[in-house]
Amino acid sequence: MPENRLSSSGLALAIGAYGLWGFLPAYFLLLAPSGPIEIVAWRITLSLVFCLLLLAATRAFAPFAALLRDRRIMGLSLLAGILIAINWIVYVYGSTSGFVVEAALGYFINPIVSIGLGVIFLRERLRPGQWAAVGISVIAVLVLAIGYGQPPWIALTLAFSFGFYGFIKNRMGGRVSAVAGLTLETAWLVPVAIVALVAVELGGGITMGRAGLGHAALLALAGVVTAVPLLLFAAASRRLPLSVMGFIQYLAPLMQLAFGVLVLLEPMPLERWIGFALVWVALVVLTVEAVVHRRRAGRERRAQPAESAAEPTGPIPTV
Repeated sequence: MPENRLSSSGLALAIGAYGLWGFLPAYFLLLAPSGPIEIVAWRITLSLVFCLLLLAATRAFAPFAALLRDRRIMGLSLLAGILIAINWIVYVYGSTSGFVVEAALGYFINPIVSIGLGVIFLRERLRPGQWAAVGISVIAVLVLAIGYGQPPWIALTLAFSFGFYGFIKNRMGGRVSAVAGLTLETAWLVPVAIVALVAVELGGGITMGRAGLGHAALLALAGVVTAVPLLLFAAASRRLPLSVMGFIQYLAPLMQLAFGVLVLLEPMPLERWIGFALVWVALVVLTVEAVVHRRRAGRERRAQPAESAAEPTGPIPTV
């Protein structure tokens, strides 16, 4: 029962994270005339401020300070910070430059990346259905590359940067709380963010406070808008396996795709629809295969005690 409750909380946290991420393209467009570099710099800086306030409110500075003495955690948090910064910059650029649909594609591909990371780094063995999904996804990327005239770099960068980010967050384990992990990641990035803001100011001027009160208020919320879904994601990633996180992430790109096609009216030529359709077929194959495998494993677990009782092969262990 405790394990079921844990899974339920993880699912709720993951759905909350991906649901909020689904609204991000609309939020970034409201931040015009701010450019991607300025938006990401404010996201980093204000996220750190928000996380420090959370640490103070929850009186969690003592366990956070202990993490600063752990070289492994510090190293992993630096890698996570670099990956999420790359992801933010590319995603904000895509959202504000007419590539919302391609950005959505990146998060559709992400579950396949998560499976690949499990194979490469965790030595997981793929079942036939998973191999089929990976193969279909590769074909989909090739079709899209032909349609675009080049590989969909925005989609691929988003998929791999966030896939590795999720993997590293999973490796950090339960010792690092969601707030502490994000605090470390943004703390590593703040010096770079400050330099970026100075460069933007020298190159034409930052927009904070110069584009109206409403714009300033929206930009000031960048820390909250950034931190809340990431905190939900970090908490969920410690409760759910990477494969489950990959399935739930369909929510965000579906919302983003609908926004790009129906609201922004981004072009969707035939080859792009074919590429997306192949990705969705791969995801359906993954989902069906996972459900079948889970049910089969459940039947085997339920049947095991009866078989053991009928044909005992040794002493019954005590727990």
